Amino acid sequence: MKMIERLKHKYALSTQGAKDMIRACICVTITNIALMMPAGILYSLIKDLLEGTLSRERIPFYAVASVAVLLVIAVTNFIQYNATFLTTYRESGVRRTAIAEKLRKLPLSYFGKKNISDLTTNIMGDCAQIETASSHWIPELIGAVISVSIVGISLFFAFDFRMVLACFWVIPVAFIIIITASGAEKNAVRENSAVKMTMTDGIQECLESIRDLRANNAEERYMDELEGKIRNVEKMALITELKMAIYVNSAAIILKIGIGTTAVVGGALFAKGEISLLTFFMFLMLVARLYDPMQITLQNFAAIIACGIQCERLDEVLSTKIQTGEERLKNFGYDIVFDHVGFKYSDDTDVLKDVSFTAKQGQVTALIGPSGGGKTTISRLAARFWDVNEGKITLGGEDISGIDPETLLKNYSIVFQDVTLFNSSVMENIRIGKEGATDEEVMEAARLANCQQFVELLPDKYNTRIGENGSELSGGERQRISIARAFLKDAPVVLLDEATASLDAENETAIQEALSRLIKNKTVLIIAHRMRTIANADKIVVLKDGVVAEQGSPEFLSGYDSIYSRMTKQQMIAQNWKM
Repeated sequence: MKMIERLKHKYALSTQGAKDMIRACICVTITNIALMMPAGILYSLIKDLLEGTLSRERIPFYAVASVAVLLVIAVTNFIQYNATFLTTYRESGVRRTAIAEKLRKLPLSYFGKKNISDLTTNIMGDCAQIETASSHWIPELIGAVISVSIVGISLFFAFDFRMVLACFWVIPVAFIIIITASGAEKNAVRENSAVKMTMTDGIQECLESIRDLRANNAEERYMDELEGKIRNVEKMALITELKMAIYVNSAAIILKIGIGTTAVVGGALFAKGEISLLTFFMFLMLVARLYDPMQITLQNFAAIIACGIQCERLDEVLSTKIQTGEERLKNFGYDIVFDHVGFKYSDDTDVLKDVSFTAKQGQVTALIGPSGGGKTTISRLAARFWDVNEGKITLGGEDISGIDPETLLKNYSIVFQDVTLFNSSVMENIRIGKEGATDEEVMEAARLANCQQFVELLPDKYNTRIGENGSELSGGERQRISIARAFLKDAPVVLLDEATASLDAENETAIQEALSRLIKNKTVLIIAHRMRTIANADKIVVLKDGVVAEQGSPEFLSGYDSIYSRMTKQQMIAQNWKM
């Protein structure tokens, strides 16, 4: 079991994948030994010929033995193919599914440390590299080492040990050279991966920001920088290959020296009459059969060492701790309570400090304050996208840190400031809010979110495809589709993070009217910068520098020189400003 666990972590395998790898190594070993059997038959046949003992009765024996060996080789090759290739490709599918499933369950704090290019490389590039290693390199390497060891030990007891040493001494020396280089190889692969990631990020950034680059006449400068990143990839690829080639070729040269030592030692022993000509011939034939495959094995060994970086990256994803909890809520109502909550990101900078407030069911609680005060962090913590470092958050009296995230989020409708849409129809993009919703339910949610005005102008109405991330729509139209999803889900808790930021005043008013109809008996938490968005809120929580600076009703906070009243006055001045 320890071997299986080690293989699982070392090569990012499932339990079945680790078992299949062990079976593949055994099959390769058997196949390699089977491939050496013809040499044994040939040795026996030549011995009979030289000694004049080849009788007519023994010819059928050699014929049957040859056919039997061919059958054994065919069967072992078939079994090896299934054990190495078919099981590896099946495991590759399992691995990709496992990574996707793991990513689905990881807290958002994990994604804050990663970028899309990195995660895409994890799922596609790293998996493909390990797939090649598992099907071509690892079983071949282990099978070669075991089979060569078995043959070497057998020859040591069956023939002159000096000939065995002359033939086999180069193999461990060659492996030691490759092992010595493992640290340098891994560092080279890490550097190569880093510059590749930088290049991929640059290409992705270029595609996403091409409009801004053109608008600012910055295309030429940016492309020069991108070309430099591409050149770095080429340079690092050459350096990595050169470093690996130095060690692999050095090991290959050592193997070739083995042919010389076998010939010299064999010739000396034959001249002294200590070995027969047949034995000398057999060892010369053995090194010719042995060293070429071993050279390929050494190359595979170097590739496996380099592949360790991809294995580490995948294992890091698969070993990351996921959020867990009860799959059944025991809450009473849907009040959200922040009780002396403190939160830090990975850099240990305090984002929230001793935050306490209650967002009551049936009321609208608005979070306002200067940028960087912690408003968005609070909404993410309320939905358990992250877990708090201090204090606790409860939903209806139940600590959300003990609730399974997927179970918890069934009770939340969330509208983010950055809307994510899919290259599908308007109907299907809204239907994401509620699986299995009827067309009538979708259109009602769209009406409440004030979507029908622009939908009626689309070529195929609700069946119109809206492009990648809604590229065929305006920012306000995209945001209204996102709000329609929240209406369709009709969850008891509604989180709105700058939900009306991309809407004009007319549409903002319409959305606010729709929201007022939907918040009955719901807990609504709104993040806003524009004061008119939360003018009718039941409660205002003012955040500044990660602490609750003020809280109360809009009327109460307007009654004195509060941060809320100053922000309201400043925005009124800004609205009346003219060019």
